[in-house]
Amino acid sequence: MKLDNLYTPLLVALLLGSTTTTRAFELSSPDLKPGATIDSRQVFNGFGCTGENISPALEWKNAPQGTKSFALLVHDPDAPTGGAGWWHWLVYNIPATITALPPGAGTPDGAALPAGAVQPATDFGTPGWGGPCPPIGDKAHHYRFTLHALKVEKLDLPPGASASLVGYMVNANTIGRALLVGFYGRKK
Repeated sequence: MKLDNLYTPLLVALLLGSTTTTRAFELSSPDLKPGATIDSRQVFNGFGCTGENISPALEWKNAPQGTKSFALLVHDPDAPTGGAGWWHWLVYNIPATITALPPGAGTPDGAALPAGAVQPATDFGTPGWGGPCPPIGDKAHHYRFTLHALKVEKLDLPPGASASLVGYMVNANTIGRALLVGFYGRKK
């Protein structure tokens, strides 16, 4: 067997693969760089924290084919809650035509969210963005912004659905995820 004949199928596969690859589903923010410290504008205002509690602007691209809606889940897995972490923001039923949320979209009334989007209560007990506010002296916490591309146009959840139920239904209908992680800690 000639060496050229051995490598021809591999070369063809590499060339074809490079023309058929899809771009990764991406979540980004002009207000938060990946792995960076979250700005005081986004920090909670309460529990001893003195931030402005403004939700960051978010943008996404390259949603998977078949996406019919989006859900955004913001979670702190480092919160000292006995393992449950802390839900900082949940938004579901974001239409598939939407590719961004403006800064401040996470007000409790949801007025700046796209029509049809739903914000259940966070672990602060109210709907809308609740910014970082970890205990003083803890190591910097991870804040995981996960945008889920869903295979359904709408999650039919009851009013007052818990964050855990929302997360369960979101995960059951996810066809793709995009992740952005920021950090925040308090020394005093």
